[in-house]
Amino acid sequence: MATSNHITKVAIVGAGGNSGKFMTEALLKTGKHTVTAITRADSQSKLPEGVISKSVDYDKPEAIVEAPRGQDALVITLAGGVPKDTDIKLVNAAGEAGVKWILPNESAPDTANEALVKDLFVFQPKVQATRKAIADLGKSAFIAVSTCFWYEWSLAIPPAFSFDFAQRTVTLFDEVLGQETDPCKVGRAVAALLSLPIKPECSNKDACLEKLKNKAVYTNSFTVSQKDMLESALRVTGGKEEDWTITKEPSHERYSNGLKEIKEGQRIGFAKMMYTRVFYPDGCGDFENSKGTINSLLGLPNEDIDESTERAIERSKATSWVH
Repeated sequence: MATSNHITKVAIVGAGGNSGKFMTEALLKTGKHTVTAITRADSQSKLPEGVISKSVDYDKPEAIVEAPRGQDALVITLAGGVPKDTDIKLVNAAGEAGVKWILPNESAPDTANEALVKDLFVFQPKVQATRKAIADLGKSAFIAVSTCFWYEWSLAIPPAFSFDFAQRTVTLFDEVLGQETDPCKVGRAVAALLSLPIKPECSNKDACLEKLKNKAVYTNSFTVSQKDMLESALRVTGGKEEDWTITKEPSHERYSNGLKEIKEGQRIGFAKMMYTRVFYPDGCGDFENSKGTINSLLGLPNEDIDESTERAIERSKATSWVH
């Protein structure tokens, strides 16, 4: 288990996926952690070098329990398409195996915001199932690291923030602020978090896991509006606003249209619904100003939005969005 007052052994479920990969690589770079990837027996995912691999048959409860045994922390980064009860199976297994800390899958908007979660129903299981299961079981503690959407990935998809770089078109919702995160920062945040002592070791009594126990915490790269994104794109490309076709649509209206399109089986509606809701005038997407972030506590550097925008534009050239 934990060596004295620090976490040294971390198991990651989904280490071969995008989110898991960033976290795994960042944890290994600290030199403080041994990382074990828990994968399905039939997984073909390529794991980062230096990772210990344990394959699991999720239909065998004893195998799920054995996989995280001896670990100090379990990080869940499963994709949305896995069976709905998988997270709960992992939580129960971690508790039985004696794992004291769990980081649920929270690469999402603020799932501690009830109004937001009600409208973004796809995130309800994170609140209603996984966190509740951890709390009810009482054998592990959770820290929910909320990151909001990945900026450079999302900006590259036209239905998300509504930027089409090839056609130079954009639809602006409401002029409000939202949180965006560079995917690499997600990994750095988790690595820095799990590098904190369990109990205070210095004059800063907040710099420990015990202070964050069973709480939602927040990290971001920057707080921006769509207008900020457009201005960044213009700086990166050297273009002018008059080169773009700019339309406007109230966020509530766009969200409702997204729901309608989902019911009609249109994939585009899902992106519209999710990304528009965090730009509602109620400010639910701006957790930096309403709740604060742990960036300073973790010593995370500021990000350059133009660098992220440039990567997004390059990614958009290779991204194929199918309606």
